[in-house]
Amino acid sequence: MSKFEKLLTKMLACPADFTYMELRTILKYMGYKEIEGVGSRVCFKKDVHKIKLHKPHPGKILKRYQIRLIIDELKKEGLL
Repeated sequence: MSKFEKLLTKMLACPADFTYMELRTILKYMGYKEIEGVGSRVCFKKDVHKIKLHKPHPGKILKRYQIRLIIDELKKEGLL
């Protein structure tokens, strides 16, 4: 099982310890580019599809609702 597959499996389980860097690795592997916004805002863009969120701070752990929203967005695009 590749690193991408392991991270994807972990993300789909909506763990309480999923980091922003792990999400970034998954989305970059899927072809998304990270675009920095103002403050903690960030956008991942692939063609015309965008995934917008706030970077977690002061820690590096994403909230579960953020993970669920990202999974839903990827399912809408047919990537999951």
